[in-house]
Amino acid sequence: MRSLQITSLRTEPGQPPSGAEPTLANWLSIAVLGVIWGGTFMVIELALTGYGPLTVATARTALGAVALTALTLALGRPFPRDMRVWMLGVPLGLLSSAAPFFLLSWGQQHVPSAFAGLSMAALPLFVLPLAHVFSDELLSLRKLLGVILGFAGALVLMGPGLSGLGRGAVESLGQAACLLAAVCYAVASILTRRCPPVDPVALSAISLGVGAVVLVPIMLAVEGVPVWQPGIAGWAIVGLGLIPTAMAAVLRVIVIRSAGSVFMTLVNYQVPLWSMLFGALILSESLPWRFFAALALILCGLAISQWASLRKFVKV
Repeated sequence: MRSLQITSLRTEPGQPPSGAEPTLANWLSIAVLGVIWGGTFMVIELALTGYGPLTVATARTALGAVALTALTLALGRPFPRDMRVWMLGVPLGLLSSAAPFFLLSWGQQHVPSAFAGLSMAALPLFVLPLAHVFSDELLSLRKLLGVILGFAGALVLMGPGLSGLGRGAVESLGQAACLLAAVCYAVASILTRRCPPVDPVALSAISLGVGAVVLVPIMLAVEGVPVWQPGIAGWAIVGLGLIPTAMAAVLRVIVIRSAGSVFMTLVNYQVPLWSMLFGALILSESLPWRFFAALALILCGLAISQWASLRKFVKV
């Protein structure tokens, strides 16, 4: 059976082809992102001890937007003049910050941080078919088999929660919210790849700024003006805005635009491992057997779908 062939949109001029060899800097970047994003779910859990989910999501977005805007100006980086970038910034901001940040914060009120981290491993399940149709990275039969195996892992991860979705069970809705956040990130990844040439720091500042504009009025209407909470909750919410949001956003854009959105999904090998480790050792979360079974299935699916990139890593 030959590879699926669906005509995809062309990459904008100035972007590297999808077959470009990932550099050592690309690999180091996703290693760092794995640790940062793997620990993010633990930090969200700590921030939720003192703040509501909307406040946590809004603080992440607003602090990240301020930090990246200041960095863009300090480095003398140009904000884009191409109106296509600004028009794309609206859906990009909604799908890469506002929506997934809130979904994760809300979902983690009802599920362990380890579950939220594991749900991010499902991101390639959505990126691969989307990239096939809307970008320049075709979905081969091997990648399709990997997606199917990974999807089976996602079903195992949900486990008993699948039966509770129709009845509105809170834990089931929390699980669904975390997986829906992965869908948002997947679509945002494709939009980032399709964006015209633009400075990555400026693009990250724009997307976070859009997210902040959307979330701030909603937060004020629902949860009111936030008050500084002394202790771990206050510092956790500051850390969320500066490290996994601002700094990681820049690294993410750089990797996607230089090595492709599919290559970026390799970070998901690490995120669930770190999230489970931090959750178990620091938050004392219990890890049911299905977490490990889901992790094995998802990682096997990722290995099959990303075999070409893994072989390149071995050569590096």
